Amino acid sequence: MNANQHNETNVGIDTGKQHLDIYIRPLGEYFQVENNPQGIKEAIKRFKQIQPDRIIIEATGRMEVVFACTAHKAKLPVVVANPTHVRRFAGATGRLAKTDKLDACDIAHFGEALKPQPTPLKDEKVRLISDLLVRRTQLIDMRSMEKNRASILPKFLQAS
Repeated sequence: MNANQHNETNVGIDTGKQHLDIYIRPLGEYFQVENNPQGIKEAIKRFKQIQPDRIIIEATGRMEVVFACTAHKAKLPVVVANPTHVRRFAGATGRLAKTDKLDACDIAHFGEALKPQPTPLKDEKVRLISDLLVRRTQLIDMRSMEKNRASILPKFLQAS
């Protein structure tokens, strides 16, 4: 590791439905906040104090969007990372164990090693269209699943 990496502060965030697990590298600090506006506000306040070089959060089924938008508005350097890339990086470093804390640590390490550029915030209308397209795809998939299920049901249950 070179001296430049020691001077950088990278924050890794493992996103969950209920919580954000946060690891600050190289400080070695770990904390958890609720994944809601109040918890996000608390995390943003801490990040403004330490002024990290980048905050890396995995794209996790859109559960990261509120945090990413809030951090962008606070003018923090947010990277929305592809979870497959982070998993492969963790595997390449020999990490096989998987907990929320270790995931947050791996995400911060990923940011330190690869130095991804901040992800630009999409325009609100583009985000809305993207959300609508995601929902449309979900509904089409559910309709297909129901058609497949109905095709193997007894006739008296098909109407349900």
